[in-house]
Amino acid sequence: MSETTPDLEAAKRLVPEAFHTPLKLKLIRLFTWSIFILLTGWCLWSFGFSPGRLLEGLTRFGGVLSFMFPPHIWTTWLEWQEVLTGLGETVAMAFMGTLLGAIVAFPLAFLGAKNIMPFNWLRLGARRGFDALRAVEQIILALVFIRAFGLGPLAGILAIAVSEIGTFSKLFSEAIENTSSKPVDGIKASGGGKLQTIRFAILPQALPVILSIILYNFESNTRSGTILGIVGAGGIGFLLADRISAYKWPEAWTIIILIIATVYLIDGLSGYLRKRVIGKDERSSL
Repeated sequence: MSETTPDLEAAKRLVPEAFHTPLKLKLIRLFTWSIFILLTGWCLWSFGFSPGRLLEGLTRFGGVLSFMFPPHIWTTWLEWQEVLTGLGETVAMAFMGTLLGAIVAFPLAFLGAKNIMPFNWLRLGARRGFDALRAVEQIILALVFIRAFGLGPLAGILAIAVSEIGTFSKLFSEAIENTSSKPVDGIKASGGGKLQTIRFAILPQALPVILSIILYNFESNTRSGTILGIVGAGGIGFLLADRISAYKWPEAWTIIILIIATVYLIDGLSGYLRKRVIGKDERSSL
């Protein structure tokens, strides 16, 4: 300790800024925290938040949950057929929307990848286009397409597809950008052109990530498809909204359980496919 203390004191004399927070940084931190606290307080006040209101809402929510138990079990095949058909429509809607979005987004992703597109104006323009597509929520797109094409799963498929074009394009382009340059240098050194570099150096690295993104979004869109059905895009969401509006809470809870089970099933299938395509993580065997 006797040797360390003089060294520390000497370091403080040489570089005092390293041991003290500058006044400018203190003021910036104080200003940032003040803005955060004021904004949070204003939001709570503006939205009418209060402990009494929260307690009252939780009490009512508990009452709603009590209506849902025990879940309803349908006794005829016709009743089950209606629910299972709606559930199948939701899964099919999510699958088709995800597939169409991925097909369109895959070539567009190359326009937004820095290591592929050398023209900044085109790359940045493509990225802003991706942002514009992602800025519009699926439920808003569904309402627009319902107005154009009528009620049913077609509006939901188009809403998911358009939204996913923006999401997939951005994520795919980032996956392409994050590939290693060593395989690219190897292809170029062997005389390969631009297309050969993309085909044999970049895509083998990016495709597993792209597949993982598609599978995850398919699972997410299955949940989103439920919400789209509530506004008229068909599927299980329409049946769920119908049961809730009719105060048939046990049937609504059964439908929710079926939706959760479907998401679990899709998640398990996605994990299996990822393992088959990407392979087992080597670190898990260590």
